[in-house]
Amino acid sequence: MVDDETPPVYERVDVWLDVACLFKTRSLAQTACRGGKVEVNGQVARPNRLLRQGDELRITRGGGRRQIVVVRDLALRHIAKAEARRLYEDRTPPPTPAELEARRLRRAFGVRAPSRPRDKRERRALRRLKQGG
Repeated sequence: MVDDETPPVYERVDVWLDVACLFKTRSLAQTACRGGKVEVNGQVARPNRLLRQGDELRITRGGGRRQIVVVRDLALRHIAKAEARRLYEDRTPPPTPAELEARRLRRAFGVRAPSRPRDKRERRALRRLKQGG
């Protein structure tokens, strides 16, 4: 009989990313793994890849940012967010002043998605503009 309180030796990447609060849901963690956004020890990881203590994960975030974490511990189930931070060691280097300035500029002058036309009249006017008529 296996004791439920003993931590596992291996755990799935997607489950661990969710339990460690690095992604909001397991589904988002799975999507990131399938999209090649998560690497374990330098290799792209599928969601079912098994993790163990000491593995290094590189997570590609939006805007080209990369987060580097090392697995310290594994957990069987969800735990408080403060405790979840103890499951990993964050080795992400701090952003350079140039990166901080680029982020600030992107936020200030970033291209936003255009709003959609609200009614039929606006859609027709937009279509005429695009077709040159």
